[in-house]
Amino acid sequence: MNKHLISATAFAALLTCMSCNNNKELIEKNPLQQKVEEFASFELTADISHLSANEKELLGIFIDIAQIMDDLFWQQSYGDKSLIDTISNEWAKRFAQINYGPWDRLGNMAPFIEGYGEKPAGACFYPADMTKEEFEQLADENKESQYTVITRDNEGKLQVVWYKDYYKAQLDKVCELLVKAINLTDNAEMKKYLETRLQAFKTDNYFDSDMAWMDMKNSNIDFVVGPIENYEDKLFGRKTAYEAFVLIKDLEGSKNLSKFIAMLPSLQQELPCDAKYKQEVPGTSSDLNVYNAVYYAGDCNSGSKTIAINLPNDERVHLQKGSRRLQLKNAMMAKFDKILVPIANVVVNEDQLDNVKFDAFFWNVTFHEVAHGLGIKNTITNKGTVRVALGEQYSAWEEAKADILGLFMVQKLIERGEITNITVEDAYVTFIAGILRSVRFGTSSAHGNANLMCFNSFEKNGAFYRDENGKYIIDMSKAQQAMEQWAALILQVEGDGDIDYAIKYYQENGQINDNLKADLEKIANANIPRDIDFIQGKKSLGLE
Repeated sequence: MNKHLISATAFAALLTCMSCNNNKELIEKNPLQQKVEEFASFELTADISHLSANEKELLGIFIDIAQIMDDLFWQQSYGDKSLIDTISNEWAKRFAQINYGPWDRLGNMAPFIEGYGEKPAGACFYPADMTKEEFEQLADENKESQYTVITRDNEGKLQVVWYKDYYKAQLDKVCELLVKAINLTDNAEMKKYLETRLQAFKTDNYFDSDMAWMDMKNSNIDFVVGPIENYEDKLFGRKTAYEAFVLIKDLEGSKNLSKFIAMLPSLQQELPCDAKYKQEVPGTSSDLNVYNAVYYAGDCNSGSKTIAINLPNDERVHLQKGSRRLQLKNAMMAKFDKILVPIANVVVNEDQLDNVKFDAFFWNVTFHEVAHGLGIKNTITNKGTVRVALGEQYSAWEEAKADILGLFMVQKLIERGEITNITVEDAYVTFIAGILRSVRFGTSSAHGNANLMCFNSFEKNGAFYRDENGKYIIDMSKAQQAMEQWAALILQVEGDGDIDYAIKYYQENGQINDNLKADLEKIANANIPRDIDFIQGKKSLGLE
């Protein structure tokens, strides 16, 4: 490995060091106060004057359910939320709330409370002392389910327990609240989704409710809830974590997006890769809309905050109906204004600063989510789905795919005249500035890993160079070539399900080099927030 690359362990130390060396005022602060202040506060609110009385009451019920999801995620991530009550230092307590435990999610899961070591890779989905070999020897066909917990019986042997049984007390409360919501709603699509989601919580079979959610396109409010993403399971990348989003549809912002879904099959055929890696046809029943988020809970609220949603994750749903892409405009604007623009001012050459635009950021993020539906879902090498074949590598490579194919799609749609409010140069300059925003999430994040690989691929292929002041100048010709080369490689790795190559490539190209280290130090010295922290709840919406 290149001696100028820094390991994941050193990356955590680097981020901490950069935060501590900014100036005398910062050095005098409690280190954990500095950590907390790296998250810029932002209140989640929205205009709800157009909602009916029943819809406003539904919002309150959804927030109540979301708070239970939040408690469940604590149980999955750490084990017992009462940790908060044992912490006397106010800054350590707040930082533990942000991270859902004593490990720094944007600092490669380094412990920040004395007495804690490394976080178990399997979080609380598996016994902390379980080995992979022991898991492989467990003879239970449900052990690999997304919705089971592995525990030990009274004799110390591994056993499989369904979520519906393991988390029964909390889920019973969720079901009671869902019944209230079902009786309140007069929207047929919402009612069907809530009814099927109720059954899903009782059975751990989420397919029918995912299909029903795909059809819920005409509601003023939306509710994403359940065990959904597998980021928290870093042992096998299988078990899903509880989360919830409460959303209000931006009717005006959603009007012009629906036309893009019909273009997916043609965009799939234009992907810069061998034809065998684009033989699947993406569904066109997908939904692309804009929302304002009013509540985040659980997995989606831990550490870095997502600003767009692409669900469901079930490949069977993708092939039948596609997926729904929900752009969270208020959260997106918060990250652009508070983080991306200040970063660009530090690292982008003045001649290209005008190319850093919110509209470019919006389109890049929007088509990142759409791009999850492109490429291939089932390997061409008979290794099953890409998700299963790549195992713990899947999340990082899938996020890398979405990043680069999102940029590919934005470029193609600009060239077709479908996107008219930005240029191709705007898209690329904003994208590369965005890499420096996301890479600060660290290597404990799939998004951080994806951006490190992309950054190194782009740099090696000359997509950008630095002027005499160390500021980036994007070479548009080489940047477009770098995009196509990186996209082709990702699609091949996923299509082949080549986990050995995925591991090797990341080990060689997913690390921070000296140039990037210098860039991150400049950003840290400018006291730019690393992410956002929400003020949210019924009070923020005027519901209490």
